[in-house]
Parts: sequence; structure tokens; C-alpha cells
Amino acid sequence: MESASASYEHLWNSLCKVVDFTGIFDSECRQPHSHCMENTRVALRKRITQVLDRRDQTNVWLKGLAGVGKSSIAFTISEELKAAERLAATFFFSHKYAQKGAAIIPTIAYQLALAIPHIQDTIVCAIKNDEMLLSPGKSRADQMRELVIKPLQQLKGDYWAHRESFVITIDALDECSSSEEAARLVTLLTNALADPDLPVIHVIFTSRPEAHIDAVMPFRVYRIPLTTRDEDTIRDVRFFLRASLDKIRTTRPVLFDEPTIRWPLEDEFETLVFKAGGLFVYAATAMNFISTAGHHPQDRLDHLLREKSTVGADIDQLYRQIIGTSEDPVAHCRILASIIHLEEPLSLAHLQELFHTDNKSLAVMLEVFSPVILNDGVGCVEIYHTSLCDFMGDPLRSKQYHTDDAHAHEHIVCCCLDFLLREGSSPFRYASATWATHLAGAYPSSKLRNLLVLLTGRLLRLQTSGTTDSPLHYFPYRSLPYARRTCLSLVTVLNVLIKGHILTMN
Repeated sequence: MESASASYEHLWNSLCKVVDFTGIFDSECRQPHSHCMENTRVALRKRITQVLDRRDQTNVWLKGLAGVGKSSIAFTISEELKAAERLAATFFFSHKYAQKGAAIIPTIAYQLALAIPHIQDTIVCAIKNDEMLLSPGKSRADQMRELVIKPLQQLKGDYWAHRESFVITIDALDECSSSEEAARLVTLLTNALADPDLPVIHVIFTSRPEAHIDAVMPFRVYRIPLTTRDEDTIRDVRFFLRASLDKIRTTRPVLFDEPTIRWPLEDEFETLVFKAGGLFVYAATAMNFISTAGHHPQDRLDHLLREKSTVGADIDQLYRQIIGTSEDPVAHCRILASIIHLEEPLSLAHLQELFHTDNKSLAVMLEVFSPVILNDGVGCVEIYHTSLCDFMGDPLRSKQYHTDDAHAHEHIVCCCLDFLLREGSSPFRYASATWATHLAGAYPSSKLRNLLVLLTGRLLRLQTSGTTDSPLHYFPYRSLPYARRTCLSLVTVLNVLIKGHILTMN
């Protein structure tokens, strides 16, 4: 019995090890969680809930542009469903994390096993029967069949007779690692869960209205478009702004002559409401800006209202205004672009080590751009909302603040190489594991080529001396071929290094 128990635990742990917790809606990895403010989105949430209460297989697609509040709605509904014991699983995609396609279905299966304990044994048995079921190379169709469909088919009809339907939430589908992976996931889930032998499990999808997603969405999916012109949305944004401004006034009364009097003036408030339009990310970012410590809220509000708007929901204007408060916006935007292009979020301490030569600029940038960056000094430094990534990546929108992909990657790979040459220890894993990825997309500047010369020279000396006490002893030599395209003059030295490493390994 002990042997069987140990085997069972080992198989269950093998599933746990491949779970991507960044995809689970309420995991600590995703703090701070984005949810709807109380008394907002009430009509929309009721509309979605009515669909989820049906006993037929109806799925929901909530689609809209970046910043209209899709993820907040998905989180809030998932939270309510979890409280009602109706949430089967979630996967919240995000550009912030290096989420792998191979982990999606195992992550869903793990949550299903917790939500419906009766199927856990069947899932564990499937892993026992196929040791490669959790491997990245396994087909998604096989994973779906063995880890989701067959376990659900084992449940008897009377188990579901008096239960409400379950729900799976897939958020930000457009941020999936590839459009092909996103399309495949939609097809797999909708086709598999349409099986009449399965219990009713609804799927909520949220995404931008992108063509590759629209092309694979089943005709019968319940489509809910979110726009910035919807009256309910505009009313909710107004409510959010009023509640947030009241909170600023009441929590910082010493800054106001008469804290009991409503602030700001009515015409100022109406102008801010117009500027926000129906875009929640505008409203939330504006509140972050106005409430920034070290500044008077009225001065910050005046700054936002100083530039007139001819249209509402102009997030580009808001981002330019925030960036414009920097004394060195070009340098700070270069660092901001580098943080956006990192393969995974890093802590503040690791960023300080990696951006060693830019530490002063990094500190000032994080302070000036705090309305658009999440940084508590402990967790990872992250971009507040994906719309900022869109803005920074489009030269027609960010204009003079734009840093193209090639120069962003050049800055990062130079920082990685500089760090490796300093033989630091903190973010060694990131620098050694990702420098080649950044190099592949980097502009081949003279600084970059010089750093490559220094690195190869250092590696050659280490290889010939046989030294093992340097952090560079653990350098991934297999990534060196990527440097051949950037610095042709190093081809001979690189070939010697690679050949020498292969001989050492053998």
C-alpha cells in the first residue's frame, strides 16, 4: 500500500511540477489582481451569468480593445464562480510571463482535479499509462483527450443531476505565445466540450477582436463586444473616477484646505470623464498619476487637463503626458522599452544588477513612471497594462519616445554581456540563459561587438586554463553560434570555443 501511495504521490507531483501558476487567475504570481470595483459592470456581469446558468453548451466570447476592462471582468466572474464552487479552471494569458503552450492543458487538468476530486484518480492513471503525456512534445489533442475528456467521461450522470454547470475561463487569448497556439486552444476546448457524453462546461474567452481568433470561434458562441462608447461602460468609468478621487481627498486630507468639500471642481471632473471616455485603463492610469506620492493631486490633475482632447479615451495622449514629466524622457524610455522586452519579469534587485551602468536612470525612471509600472520593491517589476507595450512599440503612437525592438534588444544583450563579464551572481541565470535570444533580435552596434570580443576572449582563457571557480564556467556554450551572425570576425574563435567545449563534455 505504501508503495502504491508513493507512486500515486509521485505521479500527482509530476503534474504539479508542470503547472504554470501564472495562468491561474488568483495565484500570488498575478498580484495585484485586477477586478471590478464594487457596483461597476453590474449589468454586463449579470448578462454573462445568465448565459452560464444555461444547461446547454453555450460558450462566451468577450471581445474588445486593450483597456476596456476584459481581464477585470474575467477575474471578477471567476472569483464569483469559485465562491459558488462552479469554477472548473482558468488560464489567464499575459505578455509579462514566459508562458509555454505545453503547460496550458496540464494546468487546466490540475485545476479540474481540485474542483472535481472524483476525476483526480483518472488523471493520475493517465499519466501513469503514458510517461510522456506531460512532455512539451506531446500533442495537445492527446493531452486534452487523456487529461480532460476521459476523466470527465468517467463521472456518472447522477453526479451532475443536481449540480449547476461548471465554467472554464480563458483570459487574454490574444496574448498567447502564438496565434496558432491560441487558435488550436479554442478549437480543442470548444470541440471537446461539445461532446454530448460530457457534463455541461461553459468556456469564457476574452481577447481583442483579432482575425485569427474570430476565424476559429464557433458560430454558436455568445459574442459580447465591449466598446468605449457603451453607455453602461461610460457610466461605470464615471463612477470609478468619482470613487477614486473621493478616496484621494479623504485619505490625504492635509493636502486640501477643506477636505469635506467635494474635489475636484465639477467642470474639471467632467473634463476628466470626457478624456477617459469608456476606457477603464485610462481612468485607472490617470488615478495612479494623480495619487502619486510626493505630488499634490491638484497639480497632477491640472497637468492632465492642460492638454485639450478632441476625442475621449485617448490613452496615447495620457502616456505621452506621463512620459513628458521626465527630465530625460529618451533615456528613461530606453530603459522602459528594455523592461518590456525582457523574456520574463525580474525583481528590482536583479534589474539593478543587470542594468548596472544605468542604475541612476533606472531609479529615476521607476519613480517618474510609477503610474504605469508595478514595483513594490519586493516582487517583480512589471508593466501596469499591456496597452503601454502597444504604445511604446508603435512609432506612430509613441513618436519621439519610441525605441525600436532592435535597439531595445541591443541594450538588454549589452547589459547581459556586461554582467557576465563582471561575473556577477544575482541574475546570472537570466543573463546566461537569454543573452542569445536578445542577441538574435539586436542591432549589431559597435558596443555589442566589442563586448562579444571581450566575452569570447575571457571564455577562451578559462577554457585553456581549466579554471572552474568562475561563474562563467557554467556559461551555456551551446548559445555561442548565435554570435556568429553578429560578429563575423569572431567566427574562428567561436568555432574553437564550441569545439573545445564539446571535447570537454565528451
